[in-house]
Amino acid sequence: MSQVAEAPSSGSSDSDAPADASTYDGLALRQLEKDFGAFRAVRSLDLDVPRGSFFALLGPSGCGKTTTLRMVAGLESPTSGTITLAGQDITYAKPYQRPVNTVFQSYALFPHLDIYENVAFGLRRRKKGDVDAQVREMLDLVELGSQVRKKPVQLSGGQQQRVALARALINRPEVLLLDEPLGALDLKLRRSMQIELKRIQDEVGLTFIHVTHDQEEAMTMADTVAVMNAGLIEQMGAPAELYENPRSTFVANFLGQSNLIDGTIKSRAADVVTVDMHGIDVSVRADRTHTQGDKGWIGIRPEKVLIGEEGESLDAPGNTVPGGVVTDVSFVGVSTQYLVRMPWGQELQVFSQNTGRHRLFEEGERVELSWRPEYAFLLDASQDASAGAQKIDSDG
Repeated sequence: MSQVAEAPSSGSSDSDAPADASTYDGLALRQLEKDFGAFRAVRSLDLDVPRGSFFALLGPSGCGKTTTLRMVAGLESPTSGTITLAGQDITYAKPYQRPVNTVFQSYALFPHLDIYENVAFGLRRRKKGDVDAQVREMLDLVELGSQVRKKPVQLSGGQQQRVALARALINRPEVLLLDEPLGALDLKLRRSMQIELKRIQDEVGLTFIHVTHDQEEAMTMADTVAVMNAGLIEQMGAPAELYENPRSTFVANFLGQSNLIDGTIKSRAADVVTVDMHGIDVSVRADRTHTQGDKGWIGIRPEKVLIGEEGESLDAPGNTVPGGVVTDVSFVGVSTQYLVRMPWGQELQVFSQNTGRHRLFEEGERVELSWRPEYAFLLDASQDASAGAQKIDSDG
């Protein structure tokens, strides 16, 4: 587990205290913990999910995100702490007593019932009226109005997922829980369903909580992403905020890729911090500096690094790093990805867009790198520079 510097362990923003759970109209978790024997899966979790938002819990296998979702659903009982929804304490309520529905990766459709009856099932069980109008409204919402009499086996994976969504949404839950709902789909279908899920959430205006290990999935759909690691929330915020200004090495590596270079802080001003990076002075904005010590990891995303010939004037004034040698070149269509060995022996990643403005470099060529100070960030040196870098494709 990485040590976290200045990374909030609650769902509130850095400046806001958690809301009063008894009057909060969204979902509020307070000091929530879950132990499995000697293993603590979720640790003192404080989290506010605003009503009507699309919220993602993102993290690797075993980080506690699925356990958290199961506690909200009532499928696991917390060891301690409370869960309130719209001011109502549901910590130990039975699953059927909660205004919550869950959509799983497996869909769990009834194979002997057609699509219409699958969606109508909950309404019929609760003896609700006006079933036909509600079922057809939901099937139109998920764009399956013409498939009503087909059986699940006759539908594609994406269509089955839409049926599962319609079956959950027809109950008008306060919160819809999505547990890796797109994990069984192929890449192209998964991407189209990401857009569909966000469209549906916008239309119905319900709270969606989406659990995933897929960073692209979370960042594409969610208004707010909470990155979990070892039972804690490392950082929470808008997707762009987490990506551009990570507060821990785990977040920097788990959301995309980062170059992390050790440096020593030389001076701190109100708006900028100057860091000695292996004999080269580089600048980092003060609001992107997340360490109080005199050493830190200078972080820069590969796509923010410019590459040029030795002595070339690059359009990134402020941080210029000479003496690089290209050690690997990978052409991937939209960009070319380079590894560049720096004078201190570290290889940095550079993703250069193939706009045609610059020639491609070859292995063995001497180059220099540059980046704008406002794109860099500075993290606590006590954190593991490789934390979060190993992503696992299965959830836990």
